[in-house]
Amino acid sequence: MNVLTLLYKEVVGVEPQEMKELPTAGSNRRYFRLTGPKSLVGVIGTCVEENRAFIQLARHFRSKGLPVPEVVAVMPDETAYLQEDLGDTQLFMAIQKGRATRLFGPDEKEILVKTIRLLPDLQFNGATGLDFSVCYPSPEFDVRSIMWDLNYFKYCFLKATGLEFLEDKLEDDFQAMAEVLMRSQSSTFMYRDFQSRNVMVRDNGEPWFIDFQGGRKGPFYYDVASFLWQAKANFPDSLRQELIKAVSYTHLRAHETELH
Repeated sequence: MNVLTLLYKEVVGVEPQEMKELPTAGSNRRYFRLTGPKSLVGVIGTCVEENRAFIQLARHFRSKGLPVPEVVAVMPDETAYLQEDLGDTQLFMAIQKGRATRLFGPDEKEILVKTIRLLPDLQFNGATGLDFSVCYPSPEFDVRSIMWDLNYFKYCFLKATGLEFLEDKLEDDFQAMAEVLMRSQSSTFMYRDFQSRNVMVRDNGEPWFIDFQGGRKGPFYYDVASFLWQAKANFPDSLRQELIKAVSYTHLRAHETELH
């Protein structure tokens, strides 16, 4: 972890007093909290292209005033970097009572509405002036990307559960779905993994976005659907309707801004 120590000293002026590895899920990147005069999060990633995507997207979004962590130092080979420490509270944990009971309280609903209302800023404002060629592994949501997602569902869910299905019929449905999605493309930034584990809630109760390195140009409604039907969120239909209403007006205004 010497590279993170070197980066920390470069930024802060002294070596960190403590370095603690943070839990991760579904990623080859390793995260560490470095504490001392300043608390920062260090990241070590084996995929330089993925690291570069996050670094450049984060810097672009910050230039637009969007709530993403600031990247404060990067190794020359882009295998490690330091970013702003947003704390420990994931949105996923902030709504844990509602997830357990399906009875979401006023505070939980408020933070969910805040989060989904911020989404269009990232999608529309974030796309303005963005060089999509930095996106990894693809600059745009295309047929291949769609089929990756659909086959992930087939192999990691359907086949894993042992549920019987007609594979040729399923492939017909996948093809039809891909054709519909490709008819509704837009020039917006698609987060692609917009869910409560990728949102941090800061001490002031405001949501901040993380782990957007897999984003690319694509339809804005994909992220809305990802958020509403995310795994383990356990949203009741009534809450989904509230969130749809909250984001619909915001998306409409963002569309009007984009068109003008």
